[in-house]
Amino acid sequence: MNKELRINEALLIAGNAFQPFQCVAWAAQDGYGELSLSVIDRTFGRVLGRTRLASQNYRNPQSLAKALQQSRQDLAAQGYHLEPWTMPA
Repeated sequence: MNKELRINEALLIAGNAFQPFQCVAWAAQDGYGELSLSVIDRTFGRVLGRTRLASQNYRNPQSLAKALQQSRQDLAAQGYHLEPWTMPA
């Protein structure tokens, strides 16, 4: 995937990157263009991690993949087990 991503595409990709946990992703309407992500364990009702991505990072597929992989690694380092995931082509 080499083309620039639209916000909806980035939201869908991020939403699938953290299974079996839920990833709530949204873009604030404040004009800054940031994408906010929260990974939630719905079983226990707690937030496992949060991150914000600037628009230049989530619109670029390589930057988005790198940020999502880093977030996944951070969760794994805390002992959370995620299903395998790769950036869609």
